[in-house]
Amino acid sequence: MSTAEPTSTTTTLDRPTLRLRGVNKSFGAVQVLHDVNLDVYPGKVTALVGDNGAGKSTLIKSIAGIHPMDSGTVEFEGEPVQLSGPRDAARLGIEVVYQDLALADNLDVVQNMFLGRERKRGVVLDEASMEEAARDTLTKLSVRTLKSVRQLVSSLSGGQRQTVAIAKAVLWESKLVILDEPTAALGVAQTRQVLDLVRRLADTGHAVVFITHNMVDVFEVADRVAALYLGRVAADVPISDVDRTQVIELITSGRSGDVGLAAEDLED
Repeated sequence: MSTAEPTSTTTTLDRPTLRLRGVNKSFGAVQVLHDVNLDVYPGKVTALVGDNGAGKSTLIKSIAGIHPMDSGTVEFEGEPVQLSGPRDAARLGIEVVYQDLALADNLDVVQNMFLGRERKRGVVLDEASMEEAARDTLTKLSVRTLKSVRQLVSSLSGGQRQTVAIAKAVLWESKLVILDEPTAALGVAQTRQVLDLVRRLADTGHAVVFITHNMVDVFEVADRVAALYLGRVAADVPISDVDRTQVIELITSGRSGDVGLAAEDLED
């Protein structure tokens, strides 16, 4: 009697959406990234933390294809890929929400979400289809803070603008969403709204990289934390493995107890 093949215990949730190994990046004589290893998982929020000048912006722009990597390997959903430009990243499903948001104040929510990717029916814009898709995306993310998808962005609060920018990233079938300081300059209530949205983003299966200087936000929303120190990843660990003091030490000195960079790396 034949028996069924044993099923694998590995699932797509166990496999990183993004895996970087040995990534280096220099600008002229200045090396900004040193042998960076990073894993970002689906359904999880990875907080990317580091002091000013640690290399966070260079790293996310390398992932977005803006800064070509000098060396190293990139895997996306288990397959080796090349990130030669922003279009490569977009085709894979990598979306970045930068701190300036890149929203047009004179346009409404729907127009901003489809800016540059408008749908047409013949020679005219398919307004009904775009509005429906915008509503569906906001509903999927349980967004209830917008009165209307036809509100002008100029009338929105900072938290609402972040919501629109994140929803715009989700609209384009993204698999990895990188958020650059999404709660910076927001009040308490607006920060709460954005953190809830970041959590829902992960809960809908997205891999999320959350860049922030705010340790309260890190421990509020992150599943993992990756700490950069002078262009090196000092640690990439579950948030449950470290406390706030350890994360601060990793950011400021590259090591905390038995976690962090080796002595020879700290001396370079």
